[in-house]
Amino acid sequence: MPAFTTSLPDDLLRDLAQRAEAYGLPRNRFIERALRIYLEQLDKAEFRASYQRMAKDPDTLQLAEEGMAAYLEQLGDGRPG
Repeated sequence: MPAFTTSLPDDLLRDLAQRAEAYGLPRNRFIERALRIYLEQLDKAEFRASYQRMAKDPDTLQLAEEGMAAYLEQLGDGRPG
């Protein structure tokens, strides 16, 4: 695993050391977990934003409506999917 070196403000380093100790983790492991959580939240926000953009796209809305119409027809026929 490659090493990573960075400079952080003193107050953040103190907080990191305190939190890592409280959770019984080495600082690098604590940073790894925190970064993974942060990146996951960014992915979720990007995913949410893409759906919000699609909701405003007339072509996407039309496709969704057509798909729902076909689905409702299947339900009305009593046929399984």
